[in-house]
Amino acid sequence: MKIAQVAPLHESVPPAKYGGTERVVSYLTEELVRQGHEVTLFASGDSKTSARLMPQGKRSLRTDPDCEDSLAPHVVMLEEVLRCADEFDVIHFHIDYIQYPAFSRIATRHLTTQHGRMDHASLQTVFRMYREAPLVSISNAQRTPIPWANWLGTVYHGLPLDLYRYTETAGRYLAFVGRISPEKGLDKAIEIARRAGMPLKIAAKVDKQDREYFDEIIRPLLNDSSIEFLEEVGDPEKQELLGEAAALLFPINWPEPFGIVMIEAMACGTPVIAFPCGAVPEVINEGATGFLVNNVDEAVEAIGKLPSLSRKLCREVFERRFSSTRMARDYCALYEKLQAGEHSVELEVRQCL
Repeated sequence: MKIAQVAPLHESVPPAKYGGTERVVSYLTEELVRQGHEVTLFASGDSKTSARLMPQGKRSLRTDPDCEDSLAPHVVMLEEVLRCADEFDVIHFHIDYIQYPAFSRIATRHLTTQHGRMDHASLQTVFRMYREAPLVSISNAQRTPIPWANWLGTVYHGLPLDLYRYTETAGRYLAFVGRISPEKGLDKAIEIARRAGMPLKIAAKVDKQDREYFDEIIRPLLNDSSIEFLEEVGDPEKQELLGEAAALLFPINWPEPFGIVMIEAMACGTPVIAFPCGAVPEVINEGATGFLVNNVDEAVEAIGKLPSLSRKLCREVFERRFSSTRMARDYCALYEKLQAGEHSVELEVRQCL
């Protein structure tokens, strides 16, 4: 199958350090190539891939000091995709909805994975206008605000099985990985760790829009010898950080579409203690790969129950449910449906151990 993957340009594919969507696009692209498909990747010029790369600019927008308008490079990229659209059996977009005005009127088979939250009221206007646009959700919970949209299926994210190693022995600290923003709950994670009497290691980036929140709310909380702030880390550092942690703390307070760090922890054999927002209950099996808690008190209590969990089972569930091989297989099932002319299909997602 000839497949185009169209990635956001904010980060390289894969990202050098933090990055969600671009990381998933990379894992999917490489697995599709491995399975024998002819894949073309539209991504920033500093991306690395075994597919055919159609570079968009020299570097990712976040690392480009000359980038003044992030929309303009995406518009240029869409024109390039449009000009060669007939070359592909399927075009797979990962850039929200900006392609709809151009691609809703052509016959080329295309679909879009929505990677973000869908509960903003303004989005409903867009998806009602382009109601026939084929969409893929990354969790069933993500669909909740617009269940009437043309959802082809839900495909959970997946990681290469050899990306992280299983670590049998739990460490004596807790970990937090992600963005520093109000919805990610780092302040709660710090409170949980302090009340549990355990060190906390934090690997996180601070975006420009969250700098004030970091300076005013989070920075004062870091003045504690038991709290270690590592800033952003890449996969090698994440292996050590997550693999040697007793648990990953994920005390979010927003409708999380997926939460890839949870499966990164599970890949290392590390359980997750999380607030049950958004997709979390779909990813974490209560009492098996972690604990779902509703507040700080319950989180502290759950830390005391960590020895009852099997780190080996965490790894086994990851391999069964969240591999990039499974992710690519699920997407190929949707590609084949589109090729057959079925533009409104459902891919069943089985939530099981």
